[in-house]
Amino acid sequence: MTTQRCGWCSNDPLYMAYHDHEWGKPNHDEKHLFEMICLEGQQAGLSWITVLKKRESYREHFFQYAIEDIAQFTNEHLESKLQDTGLIRHIGKLKAIRDNAIAWQNMKNQGINMVDWFWNFVDQQPLINDVPDYKQAPAQTKMSQKISKTLKKNGFKFVGPTTCYAFMQAVGIVNDHENNCTYR
Repeated sequence: MTTQRCGWCSNDPLYMAYHDHEWGKPNHDEKHLFEMICLEGQQAGLSWITVLKKRESYREHFFQYAIEDIAQFTNEHLESKLQDTGLIRHIGKLKAIRDNAIAWQNMKNQGINMVDWFWNFVDQQPLINDVPDYKQAPAQTKMSQKISKTLKKNGFKFVGPTTCYAFMQAVGIVNDHENNCTYR
């Protein structure tokens, strides 16, 4: 049997592993969801492969920590991270990770289970779309617009509707693998 991948997936082994084992797979792990909403924000204006290649550095600097710890990072702490070429050296994007941790905690403090909150948009079941060609998949939807608006209202940064839709695809809330993809 021949393996068929979505047309957006290059021959880069990192990209193929991400496509085959993570993208579009339902994930309910709070720490992973937080990591992915932040990483999708890091992508703004860049290619996803750029973020994937820097992902281990982000994990070292941020995502090995509890969300509560990230929320405590100071501006000075974040500015010192600008020296690391393993990160996207954009202070606004780095501060967004800290600000998103604060916002995440604030929503939790309001009694919101963030994993359930995201998954409630699809009634806890992945939305499997008809995607004959990845170029026909939407960049954003009414649902991602609503998620974006709510997250921004709660203090999240770099979470526009396109970023939110990419997040939904990444964590399997939405499955936009092409119809003929082996990993659909």
